[in-house]
Amino acid sequence: MAKRLVPLLNRVLIEKIVPPAKTNSGILLPEKSSKLNSGKVISVGPGTRDRDGNIIPVVVKEGETVLLPEYGGTEVKLGEKQFYLYRDEDLLGTLHE
Repeated sequence: MAKRLVPLLNRVLIEKIVPPAKTNSGILLPEKSSKLNSGKVISVGPGTRDRDGNIIPVVVKEGETVLLPEYGGTEVKLGEKQFYLYRDEDLLGTLHE
């Protein structure tokens, strides 16, 4: 079984951020209340090539938090964790605090 996945070309490995289901005081939150489809970049591929053979690097870096589309991505399970593979151009943006 694989322990590490390195994406090829312009693909990005994402671990989705799951919002908490209840507050610190134990109040259950509705599913739609704080749903922002975001994830943490775990690994990135080297990039894709243009017509001249030059590498176009991936825009995001490991450790960044990104905004994900509602649908899409390829589900990958490594051990007990669940990850998703997206193409670089499918990511909607980066999130900053």
